Amino acid sequence: MTDLEAARATPATRGSRRAWLGLTVLLLPVLLVSMDISVLFLALPTLTIDLDPSADQQLWILDIYGFLIAGLLITMGNLGDRIGRRNILLAGATIFGIASMLAAFAPSAGVLIGARALMGLGGATLLPSSLALISSLFPDARERATAIGVWTAFFAGGSAVGPIIGGVLLHQFWWGSVFLINIPVLLILLAFGPFVLPEHRASKLGPLDLPSVALSIGGILPVVYGIKHAATKGIETQAVLTALIGAVILVAFIRRQRHLDEPLLDLRLFGKAQFSVAIGASLAGMMSLAGMSYLTSIYLQSVTGRSALAAALLGIPMAIAVFLCSMGGVGVGHRFGARATFVFALLASAVGNLMLLGMGVHGGLWWYLTGSAIAGIGYGVSFTLVSDVAVSSVPPERAGSAVGISETSFELGNALGLALLGSLAALVFRSGVGYADTLGETIQRADGNAALIESARESFVGGMHIAVAAGATVLVAMAVVALLASPVKR
Repeated sequence: MTDLEAARATPATRGSRRAWLGLTVLLLPVLLVSMDISVLFLALPTLTIDLDPSADQQLWILDIYGFLIAGLLITMGNLGDRIGRRNILLAGATIFGIASMLAAFAPSAGVLIGARALMGLGGATLLPSSLALISSLFPDARERATAIGVWTAFFAGGSAVGPIIGGVLLHQFWWGSVFLINIPVLLILLAFGPFVLPEHRASKLGPLDLPSVALSIGGILPVVYGIKHAATKGIETQAVLTALIGAVILVAFIRRQRHLDEPLLDLRLFGKAQFSVAIGASLAGMMSLAGMSYLTSIYLQSVTGRSALAAALLGIPMAIAVFLCSMGGVGVGHRFGARATFVFALLASAVGNLMLLGMGVHGGLWWYLTGSAIAGIGYGVSFTLVSDVAVSSVPPERAGSAVGISETSFELGNALGLALLGSLAALVFRSGVGYADTLGETIQRADGNAALIESARESFVGGMHIAVAAGATVLVAMAVVALLASPVKR
């Protein structure tokens, strides 16, 4: 057997150079998937001029990517356990690359929506397979913890730097450049992945239960759609009915899982205190983070008058805090215990959110910078520990399935944050007399009426304060749950 064949066939051993090189390659798709969640925000205005999408098409351009990632994560995690995590990673990267090319040169809004859907399909394979492969690359618990911290740091950092990179690209090139940047990164992954990544598949697992696949996708997608529809257009009958239909399908899905020998969603995992606390922490953390990020982005642009790029740059302190604390979060968990670490992280995130109450119409930027950085410390520690618990709670052959559950909880938390906290802030804002649906629309229609603009800004800040306080309350409640849960063994 040649050295090259041996490199392909033999899993990386503990601490080997190939293991760390493999981790470097795994970080590439993680960075892309997380960046593509946020990079399109800045491109939408210029994209709208070229493609002239309808209002509904604009929403689908933004949302279809996240919808499919949320709906397919559990399925793709299980599929990777069966057909091979490296196989599905490389297949997903290929799909992601082709879809990125198609999106960059899309001649119409419909084609762009289809391309974004394909990107979501590819992205759903990349996240669970890349994190699950870490358990094969690093059998040693401490090295695996370090690797997971790096993985989480890049995932969290990608969402933060997405708008910044988008702003730089859009300053020099056309809107399609935000998709073309994916291509060279994916080519590196496809070139080196087969040689530095070990293949891992579970030989004891049977075929996927296709009815469970259909039920999971058919349940998650309507729920996420209903939540996001409520966030953008308010609580309407259509959104409520869609979410209820999805909830009924999910109930049927859960009932089916109880009677399967090899379920798509292993409900026994939730009988473990550490796993349940981790999933609850990811839901609460992403819910508050999504609400905070969404509302402060509007605040920095529509209240303080900054450009989108300037607003994104002000998010750098939180991005740095998340990145650095993600690197050491699992180490903190091993030193002080996962339960104590979750409690600390959730409370730190809550304190950071509450500090945003110091932001006002005519001041308070330092409250934002300090509060978001403190919240970032909590989010970084918590999210890394969630990923570590998901991987370590199950045997190696089920790692993809467990990771799929944890990543789905992040997506659902993001959707809940935008819908519930965003809707709460909007409800408070719209209680004012003479306002449009959003602050931006109100300012545009004010026709220079300084008193109306000032009043609208004050109303938005009031709604933002109530929403971030609600997010902080959820974090504190989850911290209490973590404190009272059974001791988490590490």
